Formats: sequence, structure tokens, C-alpha cells
Amino acid sequence: MVESKTQESPQTDTLTELKLEGLWKVVVLNDPVNLMSYVVMVFKKVLGFDETKARRHMLEVHEQGRSVVWTGLREKAEAYAFTLQQWHLTAILEPDETH
Repeated sequence: MVESKTQESPQTDTLTELKLEGLWKVVVLNDPVNLMSYVVMVFKKVLGFDETKARRHMLEVHEQGRSVVWTGLREKAEAYAFTLQQWHLTAILEPDETH
């Protein structure tokens, strides 16, 4: 019996590395629990939005079911998503395929 070794190609490694290092979106999803005023308050406190921007994103979440509230490097995106989750909002990360 001959042993065969599988090797990952450099291209696969590079794509994985780019995927982690690229830009990421923090997306807040709609939920049936939080009041609109609460979501606005959280956006202002966590993301530093002014009242108008916080309301615009809250309405986008409410009407469209989701809103991209921040885009940037993965580490900071994870921190924002985690903090939003601590405030009981449903936040996820998605890779930003546009960059």
C-alpha cells in the first residue's frame, strides 16, 4: 500500500489568509424582542452614531430585516459584533465581497 500525502496549494493558503484579513461587515438582524428606541440607543452608545444615523439604521433593520452598521478589519468587526450581542442585539459578521 502506497501512502499518498495531500498538500494544500499556496493558492488555498493565500485565499484563506485574505479571507481573514479582508474587510468584514457587521450586520444587525431584526428580532422581535428589542424596542426601536432601545436599538437606536445601542447604536449611539456602541457605534457612536448620531440620532439621525442611528434611526436610519434601526429603520433599515426593522423594515428590511438587516442593516450593515460597520465595515472594516475583522478584529474590530468581531469586537463590534460581540459588543452588540452583549447589548442583546442579533449581530453577525459577513465578508465584504465588494473589496
